[in-house]
Formats: sequence, structure tokens, C-alpha cells
Amino acid sequence: MKTNYSHPEGMTYIPEEMLSDTAQCLTTGGDARIALEAISGINQYGCRPFPDPDMLAYGSSTASIISTQGYHYADQLRQRLVTALKTESASIIYSYEIKRISEELIQLCDLPETTGVIFSASGTDIHSLVSHYAGRENNLAPRIIMIEANETGKGVSAALSNGNHCELNDVMSVKVRLEDGELRSITTIDEDVETLVTEAIVTNRRVLLIVTDQSKTGLITPSLSCVLDLHQRYKDKIDVLIDACQFRVAPLTLRAYLDCGFMIALTGSKFLTGPSFSGAILFKSALSRELEVANKTLNNNSSQTANFGLLLRWEVALQELKLFRSIPQKYIITFIQDFTSAIRQRLQQDASFEPLPVPKIDRSPMMVEHSWDQLQTIFPFLLYHADIDRTPLTAEETLIIYKQLAVSINNECFSLQDHHAAIASLRCQTGQPVACGKRNGVKISALRLCISSRLIVEAALEENNDQSIIDGALSVLDKIALLIQLLPMLKA
Repeated sequence: MKTNYSHPEGMTYIPEEMLSDTAQCLTTGGDARIALEAISGINQYGCRPFPDPDMLAYGSSTASIISTQGYHYADQLRQRLVTALKTESASIIYSYEIKRISEELIQLCDLPETTGVIFSASGTDIHSLVSHYAGRENNLAPRIIMIEANETGKGVSAALSNGNHCELNDVMSVKVRLEDGELRSITTIDEDVETLVTEAIVTNRRVLLIVTDQSKTGLITPSLSCVLDLHQRYKDKIDVLIDACQFRVAPLTLRAYLDCGFMIALTGSKFLTGPSFSGAILFKSALSRELEVANKTLNNNSSQTANFGLLLRWEVALQELKLFRSIPQKYIITFIQDFTSAIRQRLQQDASFEPLPVPKIDRSPMMVEHSWDQLQTIFPFLLYHADIDRTPLTAEETLIIYKQLAVSINNECFSLQDHHAAIASLRCQTGQPVACGKRNGVKISALRLCISSRLIVEAALEENNDQSIIDGALSVLDKIALLIQLLPMLKA
């Protein structure tokens, strides 16, 4: 096979057996979270590394099982790598392929060719990189401001704590929900953020402000008007990272963020439904040198390791993005609106559910044109028992429901009527439960139905497919309602 790889002398080579299996390769180059559990064969996100077309997959805010076409593209790349490794160095092959993927990502996002990209295994690793970058100029560890971990990720705060200094970074979390799970007002959140920024500036600490776009439940926090104001006032003393790891952002929004000088964290595994552990950071070329230095420092000044698992995962994500970018914006907006109408109506009318309020997505401060990313695509909701007091399910009970959703329930155990038996046999995915405070002193959590790029592409493939996708989401809610009824037996 003819390649474009340069081939210096004195190279070491990787045995072909290391890339002998596509599914296995997709689980490498990450951490324990994508390792497969021995008995179930799934990772910590509830996904297998090969297609499962019978799964009703509406959990893209957490993770998605790889699509059939995505697996095909991953396998094609693996075969190319196997052939190339017979004669070429792994490091040279990796450098070439990661450059290709970088260029494709920039092109698909309609960004300037000069846009900088650094790939990393996960969004958590990207946060760690930026925390090192933020402490580049000052003897004092920087203050890093983020929203509470329940809305971002368990490992983010820890990743941000370690930096370039002897002392830990000053990581401050801002609450976005009250004790009962209700949202705090965005004005109050903005005031807290402004106070934390001002305190740090006064004490000569540099600030890294992390803006979540979007959170686990679909929030943009703090408000973009607050972020722009603080950045304008303290431009030389504040860095801004847009945590867009959900990738629920349109090209115009990405460009607007970059034009402001903001860094952008992305992953290919949420909205784009690529396999988990595919992180990247976008930035203006002016930041390239210092971010590259921070990246090398974080990796102990070692040369870039050939992470072929990361390559395959991003290859899948980019193919999903390419398909999504082929769908007309008008269709995308119409489908999201129709999906939203059907799901909101069901959540509001069914006593088993309570939709969590999600504020309207406000991107107006960025002065971008109307686009699909100004519409809600994550739908969080609480679960309720069918009792007189309408008692919410506890966090532990909600977790049981979540796990049982992915299992086809054998009717022999429950003697269900035909209709209920058909629903019980469905295998479904929602977003993992998100902690949402307490009700009557008991911890509660919310499940999430999500629109993904893949669902939109599938809806557009054939006439009436859009209604089939919506019906699938309603079927997921049907099974959740049934599982609530069966909960006493499931807990037994």
C-alpha cells in the first residue's frame, strides 16, 4: 500500500497482533472506564465496542454504542494501520493520521485552517491540560472556577487541582441547584462567579473560568453575557475554557468562541455518538506554543505516544459528524422541535414523570445566527411511584430502573400481558442518572432522554423515519413507567 508517511531510519515497529481486532482496539488508549467488564462485556458507560442495532439508544449525554457504519469506518482505518505497520514506524503513522483527523475536524466545523487542535483520551484529560496552561505565568497557583461536579463529571475537579505549582490549584465550584434540585437563578450564579473572579484578581491570582456548554442536564453556565463581561474587564488575567464536551454546538458558535480567544474542549462521544474517550481542545493559533508546552509538561516531556485506540474512536466520531453536516439545517430544527413537543407532552402528562426545567439556551451575547444549537436536545426528568402521595423514586431506585432499561426482561418472571411483555422486552439507553438534590431528605436523581446527531441522520434517511425515532423515545418512557410498576419485584 502506498502511504504518505515519511520513514526515517532506526525506527521501532509494533506487532500486527496489537491491531488484530477492531473492537479490542476501540477499548485501548483510555483508562478503566472503557475497559470491558468480564461477564457483561460492557464498559462503565453501559456500552459494548461493537454495533447493537436493536438497542433504543437515547443516552448520548452519557455515551452511545458504536453504529454499524461507524464500526465499518473504524475497521477500515485499523486495516490501513495494520498494513502500514509492516513497513512504517508507529510514531510516524500516528503523527500523520492525527494530523489528518485534525484537519478533517477543522474542515467539518468550518473553522480557520490555522485553528489549533490537541487530541487527548478524554474531556477530563483536556481539563488537566488546561489547568497546567493556566498556571504558566504566576508564582501563585491559579484560581479555577467551574460549576458543581454533578453537572460536569466526577473526575473534572480532581483533574483541575494539579498544576505547575507546589500548592494545589485553587478550584472553586459554583452550585447551580438548590438542595431540592431546583435551579438557582442564573443571576445568582453569575454573581457568585463574578465574586470569585474579582477575589482572585485582587490577590494577583490568574483565573481560569470554565463555561459549561452544555451540562449533563443541558445548561449553559455561567451566562455568556457574564463571561464576555468578565473577559473584557480582566482580559490579561483570565483564561476561558468552553467545556463543550457534549459537542451540542454548531460551527458558527465554535467560531464565535474562538474569535473571543476562548479555548474549547470537545469530545466525539456524546452528541456525535462516537465511542467513549475521544477528547480534543480547539484554540487560536496564538495559544499554540504555550498549550503545546503545557501538554509536553503534563506528559513528562515524552514524545507523543501512538494511541491507535484514540485514532479509531475519532475516526468514528468524524464520520458521524460528516453525516450530520450533510443534513439541511431546516430539517434539523424541525425534527428537534417535533421531538421536543412529543417528549414534553408525555413527561408533563404522565404521573410517573416530572420534567426538570431547562432554561432556554441563550446564545444571543455571541451574536450568532439562529441555529439548531439554540434548541434543547437533553431532556432530564425525575421518576415517581404510583402512590397517593406521588413519592419520587430515590437515587438508588432510579439507578435500578436505569440498569434494567438495557435488559430484555423475561416475561416468565412477571406474567405480563402481551402489550406490557413487548415493552418489557425492549432494550433501551438513557443518560445515566444525575444527582439532583433531595426531596423530603432523600437523595433523588434524574434520567435523561437525548437527541443525538445519529438520531437526526437516521430520521432524515427515509420518509416517516422521523416519527419512528420519536416513537422510539416514547417507547423508552413506556418501559420506564412499566419498570416503576415492577420495582418492588426488581428490588426483591
